[in-house]
Amino acid sequence: MVGKIYGTGSYVPPRVMDNDDLAKIVDTNDEWIRERTGIGRRHIIEEETTSYMAGQAAMKAVEMSGIDPAEIDLILLATSSSETVFPCAACEVQKAIGAVNAAGYDMNAACTGFVLAFNTAQAYISAGFCRTALVIGADSMSNLVDWTDRGTCILFGDGAGAVLLRAEEGEPVYMEAHSDGAKGAALTGLSRHRKGWTGAQEDKESYIHMDGQGVFKFAVRKVPEIIEEVLAKADMSLDEIDYFVLHQANRRIIEAVAKRLKTDISKFPMNLEEYANTSAATVPILLDEMNRKGMFRKGQKIMLSGFGAGLTWAASLFQW
Repeated sequence: MVGKIYGTGSYVPPRVMDNDDLAKIVDTNDEWIRERTGIGRRHIIEEETTSYMAGQAAMKAVEMSGIDPAEIDLILLATSSSETVFPCAACEVQKAIGAVNAAGYDMNAACTGFVLAFNTAQAYISAGFCRTALVIGADSMSNLVDWTDRGTCILFGDGAGAVLLRAEEGEPVYMEAHSDGAKGAALTGLSRHRKGWTGAQEDKESYIHMDGQGVFKFAVRKVPEIIEEVLAKADMSLDEIDYFVLHQANRRIIEAVAKRLKTDISKFPMNLEEYANTSAATVPILLDEMNRKGMFRKGQKIMLSGFGAGLTWAASLFQW
């Protein structure tokens, strides 16, 4: 059995901070940010929390699926920015949507989180452990960045996305995942509650710190490699893939991956101009947008890939 996507959903906060707004805070401008990242705006929480956004995205996915929340067996929530250590955000989502029969827990693999959670849910379904699984990626990155550091604050936004999977007979889901803890210093963030963009932070060591060039080189090398690993496992060619839905970190990274794979950039949809990097939420937000635009057709082959802190990277190939 495989987990077929029955519903998708997403949520982003209504507050928008564009590049001109950022230029009032740090020494930057719209042209500089767009040229280097492809980002034009980001959505920023005010009163919302990570679990609230996750719950909103989950409800939309459940509504689209037409499935009773009581039928959900498992809730996996990928996040590195929950407002509480416990209860876990997945249990907060369970409460919000009335999934009274679901087991739930959070997974933290930063920007790779959703793809790893998706793969985990597929493994549970394949093993017969559950029949219906809700997989969510949600992050409040505005609580983690130093709003005086233009090298990181321009990159991130807040949001959540979700998919509802139900067990069906179908083509196998092919998966791969890797980690390289020895290079984890390239992207770090300490575990400490932060006040966000509206407040002051006493200890700057608790913010996100990133070696931008190091992360860029890692991504443009490892993402094509893992895509090719998954294709080899599936005995498929690049030409057979309809869409490559990648983590939305930077336009230049995605373009470099497409170039290395010698694949048309049109197969690599992007929405980071509007949302920036929402960490674990980027892939499911993009999936939901594509789904609601009617871009997917039954039988299409979709490749997901995430990459980020850890360092971690993962991929998944499935049939729509």
